[in-house]
Amino acid sequence: MADLKISQLTASTTPLAGTEVLPIVQSGTTKQVSVANLTAGRAISATQLTLTTGNLIVASGQGVDFSATPGTGTSELFDDYEEGTFTPTLQGATTTTYTTQDGKYTIIGRQVFFQMELQINSLGNGSNNTFLLNGLPSNGSTFSTISVGFFATLATAVTSSFGYINSNSTAVTMQNIVLANTASGTAATFGNGTRVILSGQYSI
Repeated sequence: MADLKISQLTASTTPLAGTEVLPIVQSGTTKQVSVANLTAGRAISATQLTLTTGNLIVASGQGVDFSATPGTGTSELFDDYEEGTFTPTLQGATTTTYTTQDGKYTIIGRQVFFQMELQINSLGNGSNNTFLLNGLPSNGSTFSTISVGFFATLATAVTSSFGYINSNSTAVTMQNIVLANTASGTAATFGNGTRVILSGQYSI
């Protein structure tokens, strides 16, 4: 069979699996190479890439580099996206039982967006941290505030409730406003039957 250029070959009727082999003439010697090895370790340059099926998979620690766009930031590498769930708890309250423990999060780059709902059944004993909600998916790198969208049956009678996340923490510290005064963060927020729904974002 005479040698043919790739462009002269009959089109494949099924997609290549990557395990097929091709004869390659290298320094006058014919060798075989798998299709998967043709681009292994080599950069691919293209004006557009369209995936009709499957996912674009990057190696661990790699990402999408936007350094070609103008900017003065310290990094233009988008290297993290994650969706998941977590289980919020009252910090240190090992005997506490819950009616609802629901946490969802999305990580985009260095930003964590989360929503959680927690309802206490019985506070139990052995905990003085009735103002600390634990269980965020990752430590925060900076001080951040959160928004409380709903609360009921708090341990302290309040007009409003809010919270914050300290740096290097996976916990939300709850605080409450009693009339015009802000109650201390150590004031009890959670008791039997307490229910809160809150959301926020923080940097990691």
